[in-house]
Amino acid sequence: MPAESPVLARHAGRAAGINSPNGKQRELSLRPREEYLALQQARAIQATDEWKARYKIRAGAEGTVSQAVHACDLRRSRYYGLPKTSLQHQLTGAAINLIRIDAWLTDTPRARTRTSPLTALRPVA
Repeated sequence: MPAESPVLARHAGRAAGINSPNGKQRELSLRPREEYLALQQARAIQATDEWKARYKIRAGAEGTVSQAVHACDLRRSRYYGLPKTSLQHQLTGAAINLIRIDAWLTDTPRARTRTSPLTALRPVA
């Protein structure tokens, strides 16, 4: 079922406090009710401590893959064929371990997670 897109007239948008920079009508996309409820349920589950604890495992693996892609250019293999590609992956894993050992021995701080501009506006609790 496609999302509904009610069109707001210019005067209705202004009355609701919605300003359009170019004076055109605005569209508001609404999800179907079933999809909206499923999304709200998924967000509620993701807010639990149990889900966050399980996600930490994935976050660690995602960080390792990200480091391999950025530091060792693992997005594409340099070689054709499974044996050479497998060797490249093993050597890349060894290189990541060496990079991490070096960072640990030299007390290099880990990079901070990027903060989006919208999150930066939120007051600190």
